[in-house]
Amino acid sequence: MKTSRLARETAPIGQNLEITTRRKTGSFAASINTFTAGNAGSIVVKQAKDDSDDSSSLSSLSSPEPLDIEDLAAATTPRKRKRGILTPTTSVTEVSSIKVETQTPSRKTGIQTEDGSPAKIKKGRKQPAKKVINNESGEVTVHPPSNWEEIYSLVQEMRTKILAPVDTMGCESLAEDTRSPRDQRFQTLIALMLSSQTKDTTTALAMKRLQTELPSPPGFTLEGILAVPPETLNELIYAVGFHNNKTRYIKATALLLQSHFHSDIPDSIEGLMSLPGVGPKMAYLCMSAAWGRDEGIGVDVHVHRITNLWGWHQTNQPEETRKCLEAWLPRAKWHEINHLLVGFGQTVCLPVGRRCGECTLSTRGLCPGAVRPKEVLVKRKRVKAENGEGRKKEIAVEEVVVKAVKEEGV
Repeated sequence: MKTSRLARETAPIGQNLEITTRRKTGSFAASINTFTAGNAGSIVVKQAKDDSDDSSSLSSLSSPEPLDIEDLAAATTPRKRKRGILTPTTSVTEVSSIKVETQTPSRKTGIQTEDGSPAKIKKGRKQPAKKVINNESGEVTVHPPSNWEEIYSLVQEMRTKILAPVDTMGCESLAEDTRSPRDQRFQTLIALMLSSQTKDTTTALAMKRLQTELPSPPGFTLEGILAVPPETLNELIYAVGFHNNKTRYIKATALLLQSHFHSDIPDSIEGLMSLPGVGPKMAYLCMSAAWGRDEGIGVDVHVHRITNLWGWHQTNQPEETRKCLEAWLPRAKWHEINHLLVGFGQTVCLPVGRRCGECTLSTRGLCPGAVRPKEVLVKRKRVKAENGEGRKKEIAVEEVVVKAVKEEGV
């Protein structure tokens, strides 16, 4: 087939780009595996610059989640073997199908009954918070969900048994202990800015690079961020989502802190939200982690999704969820609920593929969003194999064609 001169000239460039990309991806995956094994201090991740996300918004909740550590661990698809002279061929001679009734989900069920059998999953009934209006005074009182304390305590119990990424790599724990309180507050703010649309493991990797690779003195401080070129900063935080936008936001934030806030982070919600790229969630979390003042609940996608799943309220945006929760949740729990539900959402109540078989709420009928398994359809085949010499030999093979447990609500 004839090809144009332009196509012939650009073909080698495309091939080179493809090879480079694959090599970069492999190097990046290897460095992340090293980091998670405990050798983050020696990692240097270098990748080609990519400006494709310039138009993306940092605070957009509808943006797709970027490729990350968990995504890089996906299993590779085996290559198809070429058919040759000595390659056996198969022909189906008999097919039979059976239906199997099962209560065991495709994922391992962690909760068992007293006799050792898997616990059955029960869907709960929604019991949302209720508003009561006083006819005389017109005052509105919000009554909490009737079973919220039982749900909350059971989740706390489950979280003590499972270690989540947020427990060791959450933004609150990433600042350097050897720095001054002012510098620790600044690092906490930067960690929160990097964490938007990025998993905790990748945020921790980027923070470690800033702490070890920024020229010292001054190192990872406000003065260090002001002095570092934007290109170098962008390379250091390359692993996080929307790194181009975050580079601009961090540099602009550093200038504002120097000129308007006496080289420290603001000590009010209004001041924090005046910084570029900082929304309500970051502001409330930063206020709590950096200044030790709980002035509101930091609601991220996990808190928003899980509380709606429990039927505590019906909201469309995290900011609506925050207002609903603050109307009745005791103030003493405003700080801990984010950490509690983020870890729960990372380990048990995942956004995709919820592990309801491992959740106490599902087996006790407290979660309206619990998914229950259904039938499994299994097909068995009897095949004939033909070798390279033309001889046929009948082989009994049992092959599972469909073995996926269909669940409600997935």
